[in-house]
Amino acid sequence: MDNRSGADAILVCLTEDELRQDGVLGQAQLDQALARMRDKGLFTGASGELEALPTHGLLPYAYMLVAGLGPAASRDTLRAAAVFAARQMLALQFERLAVKLPSGIDSRSAALALTEGLLLGTYRIAAYRKNDPARAELRQAVLLAEAAADAALVASAIAAAEAVAEGTNYARDLTNLPGNKLVPASLAEEAVRLAQHYGFACEVLDEHEIAARGMGGLTAVGGGSVHPPRMITLRYTGDPDNAADVLGLVGKGVTFDTGGISMKKPDGMEEMISDMGGAATLLGALHVVGQLKPKVNLVVVIPAAENMTSGTAYRPGDIVTMLSGHSVEVLNTDAEGRIILAEGITYAKSLGANRLIDVATLTGAILISFADIATGAVTNEDAFLQPLLGAAGLAGEKVWQLPNYPEYRAMLKSDVADIKNATSSDRWAGAITAGLFIGYFAEKTPWIHLDTGGTAWLWSAKGIEPKGATGVMVRTLAAYLCGEQLQ
Repeated sequence: MDNRSGADAILVCLTEDELRQDGVLGQAQLDQALARMRDKGLFTGASGELEALPTHGLLPYAYMLVAGLGPAASRDTLRAAAVFAARQMLALQFERLAVKLPSGIDSRSAALALTEGLLLGTYRIAAYRKNDPARAELRQAVLLAEAAADAALVASAIAAAEAVAEGTNYARDLTNLPGNKLVPASLAEEAVRLAQHYGFACEVLDEHEIAARGMGGLTAVGGGSVHPPRMITLRYTGDPDNAADVLGLVGKGVTFDTGGISMKKPDGMEEMISDMGGAATLLGALHVVGQLKPKVNLVVVIPAAENMTSGTAYRPGDIVTMLSGHSVEVLNTDAEGRIILAEGITYAKSLGANRLIDVATLTGAILISFADIATGAVTNEDAFLQPLLGAAGLAGEKVWQLPNYPEYRAMLKSDVADIKNATSSDRWAGAITAGLFIGYFAEKTPWIHLDTGGTAWLWSAKGIEPKGATGVMVRTLAAYLCGEQLQ
């Protein structure tokens, strides 16, 4: 086993069956060490297991990282193996890793999953310390293909996977920004920078234009802050021959959420820097689109606001008139995300969107249903949702459909307005009714709502996801939009 790459370590991924085979590592003493661990139950080959074996000069690598893949190699298990290997490399302060492509899965799929996982696994939250010590970086990873014929497939897979991982980490960076470093105006500036980098069309409406166009909901939600709201729009035209077919993506951009007059409890409120996670997801997905250039037309709408309490904040009991002309009775100012998303939905339709997907850290109620494991989905057209669920499976992100029954929609009826923004008890079907409030403004346009209230932010690392922002749904949207390039 040579080391032409000059790597510090090599990653070998094994299924449970391969672990039981003799000589699987190709070096007698390392095989014996692994067999002892296997026999003692210290390493079973299950997905998520990783052991760092020092080679003591037996191989031209300082360490061999052995990762378990469970019963079979798959994208999910390989992605996880690569994430844990990258974290181990950082812990060992090694910079260069060689990765042996496993058997039992085609080279392209393996390269996609491993590349994505390695880059996701190197993610760390930015620090703001006065004297922050230098941190180790994984600077090089080399995938070792068995045959020259595999090299071209591996190279194209690496490029596609790099785009996805970079887009996810970009969304994580945005979401992790403190509230004093990201306000609606600076979120808009970031969108403009992204648009200029990739050549997207971009428009930003300030608070005066928002009010003049009749976006009373966005005006109300942002009215309590010294940082006024913005309506951000980006366009990508990848299929000009079908210009009338436009997918609208709408992302919640609440850069900080105190709950407004309906004030949140102080414990854990610092997490509310993540309430613009939906906006970050869409910008991360656009980062992928800008590199892979899929054949699709997009209009991306991000209503951005800071939900604060002050003498100019909107109140429970207020009636606000939306861009659509519908009136909303405000029962809870902490149910602000659905109000600005409704404005975004209407605006996206006015810009030509004939299908709609919104992404939002919308409810705490979604945690009651799914904890921080799965994203909830609501739709008005099951056939529209199915390909997105397939993309989520390919991306390794868990999405579960919630029901859309007329009885839930009836819970949003108001005595004094067209609709109310909360039910009498958000504990009852709160995630569903919140989504259906947005769906009211989608009307007959095919629409999907993705509630990432439990999955966009984690208090501690879980599985392959890091502490803090996860960038959830970037990978799913990338797989959905870019199709064959990520299959």
